[in-house]
Amino acid sequence: MEKSHGRDAPELLKVIFEDHHLLVIHKPAGLVCHPTKGDAWSSLISRVRLYLGRAGQPIQPHLLNRLDRETSGLVVVAKTAQAALVLRRLWQRGRVRKEYLAIVHGAVDTHDGARAGRTYRIDAPLGADPNSPVAIKDRVCADGARAVTEYCRLTVFERDRRVYSLLRVTPQSGRKHQIRIHLAHIGHPLVGDKIYGGDERLYLAFVEGRLTDTQRASLLLPFHALHAGRLEFEWEGALRAFESSPEAWLMDFMGRHRFEAAARQVY
Repeated sequence: MEKSHGRDAPELLKVIFEDHHLLVIHKPAGLVCHPTKGDAWSSLISRVRLYLGRAGQPIQPHLLNRLDRETSGLVVVAKTAQAALVLRRLWQRGRVRKEYLAIVHGAVDTHDGARAGRTYRIDAPLGADPNSPVAIKDRVCADGARAVTEYCRLTVFERDRRVYSLLRVTPQSGRKHQIRIHLAHIGHPLVGDKIYGGDERLYLAFVEGRLTDTQRASLLLPFHALHAGRLEFEWEGALRAFESSPEAWLMDFMGRHRFEAAARQVY
């Protein structure tokens, strides 16, 4: 059984790939991976259970990777405990290649004359931020856990007289909020990031349901501009690659045709 997309339940999930062991899906921005106090539609794993239940599959699914609430993109689900074990080992051994697309504030790396496509590396340990009123916020700190992120600049563009960069990002480790913290650390936070964008009060206002129209406008986007667009790993003796396109709100910030042309570049 293989499916290339989710015809059976498009309102529940966008399915990228499915067989007897795996389910690869596109998580929309704004949806949490794990259950909250909401209904069965309010988290990705709950929707997965509904999807499998409608297909008559008495399966206990296992999420192999997680994305922040506002990050869109690829999530892998194992349908069996054995598949989950094999895939977790791949993740733990660094055998899974993850690629993200990100839009950040400012012209990245143009100060040193670097050409687009040059790969840069951020090697900066991460740990909790005890000085922040946001309980989930982390920061770069000397005594933190090692975290490594590689990125390249795809293009620089202007919008409303402000400069932004489109990046391809490949995390080499999987720390909480790693990409967001590292990009903010080098002075280029994600567009729309409520925690690491420079004013963490926006996040507090958001979770407390008091974000004003003015604050929303200052964020420029409804969600932060990060998309998990590609995953590669070996499965059943072959290298498999899965891809998912960013959502319209993200591409339209730059201009869809320009975004798609820049994102297709291979170096």
